[in-house]
Amino acid sequence: MTTPAIRIPFTGPLPPPIIVPRSASTVSGAIDAISAFFRAAPSPLLRGVDVGRNAQTVLLTGAGISVASGLSDYRGENGTYIRNKSYRPTYYHEFVNRHESRKRYWARSFVGWPGLVKAKPNATHWAIRSLGDKGYISSVVTQNVDSFHSMAHPDLHTLELHGYLRSVICISCRRHVPREDFQQSLRRLNPTWAEFLDEIVESGALDTDNPEEQRRRGLKVNPDGDVDLATAPYSMFRYPACPHCLENPPILADGSKSKVDVESDGAWSPGSNAGILKPAVIMFGENIGPDVRIAAEEAIDDAGRLLVVGSSLATFSAWRLVERAYKRGMPIGILNLGGVRNETVIFPGDKESGPHVRCSHKAELILPEVASRLDAIR
Repeated sequence: MTTPAIRIPFTGPLPPPIIVPRSASTVSGAIDAISAFFRAAPSPLLRGVDVGRNAQTVLLTGAGISVASGLSDYRGENGTYIRNKSYRPTYYHEFVNRHESRKRYWARSFVGWPGLVKAKPNATHWAIRSLGDKGYISSVVTQNVDSFHSMAHPDLHTLELHGYLRSVICISCRRHVPREDFQQSLRRLNPTWAEFLDEIVESGALDTDNPEEQRRRGLKVNPDGDVDLATAPYSMFRYPACPHCLENPPILADGSKSKVDVESDGAWSPGSNAGILKPAVIMFGENIGPDVRIAAEEAIDDAGRLLVVGSSLATFSAWRLVERAYKRGMPIGILNLGGVRNETVIFPGDKESGPHVRCSHKAELILPEVASRLDAIR
């Protein structure tokens, strides 16, 4: 596979966190600081859309909150970029343009899917539900694609900034197929892989608490259901075509009718020029849709303060929302274990930073206790 021209941001260590207030260096101090953050009155410096309409907090969450559910993150203390220096994700342009890249992606996703399905929301997600029920949270914007937020708090407005893994989407017709249905299609097309997957699932090698078995079998478990198999014959893997495009080949941008062919067993044929299914996530190098971008900006503008939980803000799509909140004069809280992109912009030096809060602890140690001690405000 060719080396992508796009650089993955911040794969190395980030600067150490700037703790604000200093008492937040302890777990008890962080609980006090985050509790006070939720209870604080709206900042008099707020400006922009719907100023003063509500005093609630908008949450921006990242992969760090799902580590307690057994999933890997990218930049955490045991993240993929720390453990696996050679790891590089599949880029959007590679996936769209190269049959071999799609084989590699779907083979690794096929092996990783059972572990992702097995994982469930953790104490942080349930604490967010409680805080929402008590009236403290206006909405959640998440970078995560694991759907844990929608499982834990379906009634709290949640925007999935980078999409979700629970379905796949056709690049041509934009129709969705449930990921579990797609998984069964992959099983039918790849019986040898299916047997291998059954064996490693039975062995427990995909369980995150069994790293020795993972290493023994040569598995590297990465974020978003990706499992690296060092010696696997990815080129032999097969994947289906979009069922709708197969029956109704779409019209291409130049006005011509597309061609969607399958092999005798139903696998997508490389002679096709449409009907390619991709995960319903924003892949590296892919742009977020304008409707999602606008909705995320509105979520910031509709709130009185912003709390970042479990994100290093390494992706620009996340940082730009924090920057927007900062320029609006919103109090900003960051609860993330380890460094965060550009945090010196918000926390300049050792002095106390006004209404802002910065804690470096695991979210599951802080938010559940905060949720339990705060009284409902509505």
